[in-house]
Amino acid sequence: MSDEDLQEQRERLLDGWDAAAKGWGRQADRTRDSALAVSEWMIAHAELAPGQRVLELAAGPGDTGFMAARAITPGGTLISSDASAGMLEIAEERAAEQGVANVEFKQLQLEWIDLEAASVDVIMCRWGVMLTVDPAAALRECRRVLKPGGRCVLAVWDLAELNPFAVIPGAALVALGHAKPPVPGGPGMFALSAPGLLAEMLADAGFFDVVVEPVAISEYYSNVLDWLGQTRDRSHSFGKVWDQLSDGERQKLRDQMAEAASAFADGDGGFDVPGSVLVAAASA
Repeated sequence: MSDEDLQEQRERLLDGWDAAAKGWGRQADRTRDSALAVSEWMIAHAELAPGQRVLELAAGPGDTGFMAARAITPGGTLISSDASAGMLEIAEERAAEQGVANVEFKQLQLEWIDLEAASVDVIMCRWGVMLTVDPAAALRECRRVLKPGGRCVLAVWDLAELNPFAVIPGAALVALGHAKPPVPGGPGMFALSAPGLLAEMLADAGFFDVVVEPVAISEYYSNVLDWLGQTRDRSHSFGKVWDQLSDGERQKLRDQMAEAASAFADGDGGFDVPGSVLVAAASA
C-alpha cells in the first residue's frame, strides 16, 4: 500500500471508532466486568508504585487505567489516551463518575505517541495494538516514551477459534451473504494472535524480559438478542450491516447465530461463551 492508502485506512478506522464510542459507553460496565481478569493481570505485572507516571493507550472507556491510577497514589499521574475523541469523552465521564482525580486526558495515536522520549514509567494498552495499521511502529513508540527500566503491559486477542463470542456474529453475516470474510493481514481483532508473534514483536521493538500468557474470559448473553445488542454496540461495521437488514433477514441472522452457538447454550435461552486474551509484560 502507498502512504496515502495507509493514511486513508487509518482515517477510516478512526472514523469507525468515533462512531462506535457511544455504544462502547453503553457497554462499558459489562466490558469491564467480563474482562476483569485481563485488567487484573495487567495491573499485577505493571509493577506500579506511588508517584509514577502511567500512560494508557487506546484506553476506550478507561477502566484499566483507572485501576492503575488508584495504585500510583499519592503523587502519581495517569495519562488516559485514545486516538478517538469520542472514546476520550466516554473515559472522562467515567473518571468523574468513579472519582478518579489523578488523571489527564490526551488524544494520542499509537503509531506516533506525542510525548517526549523516556517520559513515562509504565505503558498499558488493552486491545489496541492489533488494531493499528503498523503495530510494529506502535511498539517502537511505546519503547521510545518509556523510561529505562519502565514497564509495558499489553493485551491482544488470542486465536479466532478461541473467541467464538466474537466470531459467531460475523461468521453468521458472511454465511448469509451480508458481509465478506475478513481480509487476512490487515488490522483487526486477531491480527497479533499467531503463537509467538507478540513476544517476537516486543523483542524486535527493544523490550526484554518478555512474558506472554493466555487469560481466559467469558461472555454471558441472556439470549441471542442480548448478544446482537452488545455486538452492534461494540462493532460499528456489524451495526451498519444490521441497520440495513430487513426484519426477515434479521430473524435469519438470529437463527444462524443460535444454531452456531448451540454448544454454549445454558438451557434457559442464554449462552455462556468463552474467550481468550493474550496478555504481555516487558521491560524497557
